[in-house]
Amino acid sequence: MPTTKRVQVLLPVVPSKDCDGSADCHPGAPASLAEFLFKGAQGKDFYDVSFVDGYNLPITISPDSGNADGYECGVPACAALPDCPKELQDKDANGNVVGCKSACAAFGTDEYCCTGDAAQRGECVASKYSSPVKDACPDVYTYAYDDNTSMFSCSSHGYTVTFC
Repeated sequence: MPTTKRVQVLLPVVPSKDCDGSADCHPGAPASLAEFLFKGAQGKDFYDVSFVDGYNLPITISPDSGNADGYECGVPACAALPDCPKELQDKDANGNVVGCKSACAAFGTDEYCCTGDAAQRGECVASKYSSPVKDACPDVYTYAYDDNTSMFSCSSHGYTVTFC
């Protein structure tokens, strides 16, 4: 049994599409993500809050043990969502904003998706859409190579993920 696992918890709180009650429906609304890699390098867990693909809820990850010291057992959070530009807003059938899409999801260009000529670390950089999100929520991944200020590690026995 492998000791390294990646876990993503997706909670579609307010679906943006009509799923007709289907249990297999994946509405595709942008979702705030808590990402984990357990027992990675040196036996540590690595975790982050990601808005790379969009967001819909404030989120916090808190290690249940360890001394919070910056990125070592720190508490990444975005307690107050930044304003979402109109061109990125994901709306339900009634026109209510249910999430904020990423620029990649909205426009599909290499520049925003970090693909093609922008696929390398030095070429994939913050954009006019990801920068305001980073300013509002400095701990959060806002584009593909936003590692330096977004990746946390800890040797905790558990984590609490809070959406509110």
